[in-house]
Amino acid sequence: MSLTVAAALSRARALGLDRLDAQLLLGQLLCQPRAWLLAHDEAELSTATAAAFVAACRRRATGEPLAYLIGEREFHGLRLEVTPAVLVPRPDTETLVDWALELLCAGFDNGAPPLVADLGTGSGAIALALKHSHPAARISAVDFSGPAIEVARGNATALGLVVDWHVGDWLQPLAGRRFHLIASNPPYIAEDDPHLVALRFEPLHALTPGGDGLAAIERIACDAPRHLLPGGWLLLEHGHEQAEAVHRQLVQVGLEAVQTHADLAGRPRCTGGRWPGV
Repeated sequence: MSLTVAAALSRARALGLDRLDAQLLLGQLLCQPRAWLLAHDEAELSTATAAAFVAACRRRATGEPLAYLIGEREFHGLRLEVTPAVLVPRPDTETLVDWALELLCAGFDNGAPPLVADLGTGSGAIALALKHSHPAARISAVDFSGPAIEVARGNATALGLVVDWHVGDWLQPLAGRRFHLIASNPPYIAEDDPHLVALRFEPLHALTPGGDGLAAIERIACDAPRHLLPGGWLLLEHGHEQAEAVHRQLVQVGLEAVQTHADLAGRPRCTGGRWPGV
């Protein structure tokens, strides 16, 4: 198969791909930026590259995430490796990171290095974004999946960031420890949600805990008070229709100042509260 850059992009369009997706796929195969593709649309692809590109386009056309095909995703200004072992980091989760950074910048315990836990870390997106933007924070990150933690470790090494990684069930690996801030983007999609079909390439256990989608949130909320320092915060990402239920849960376990922050689309995306104390 012999194709020029222009012909390859035309083939991708015929397969139903968005132009940007096609350019990113081809650029990744050629190790060239999009600008190079635009300036060299008559360049000939090798037979192997052309075949690999068409195969990748067909996979993308079935709904496989672009991030898995190119092996990376940008999150909060960081370029992260992603594999099918982890969820693809999404802009909605930057709402959680931004809120956490506001709290970290406000300070805890008279300026002592803040202790932070990230639960269900996946690719390490939240933990690494917090460490990058607030280097003084001492961050522990947990995931039930060993392969996910390996992806996160690799991202930390590539970025030169130090995080304490743990494999385990939510707060269980952190028994006896307390934190100024606990943040989590847990699985929260209901098991009968039709959107799960479109997410079929991503790890199911990281998307839904089953039932109404609230089980993981409830588990974290119930365990968090034993792991929060006085005045410490718990922040949880959730579905936009779950804000009221999560708010009630946090009040029920004794958190104060419970509030919800909206994502860039204006939808309620994260709810958090403060453990009583200073």
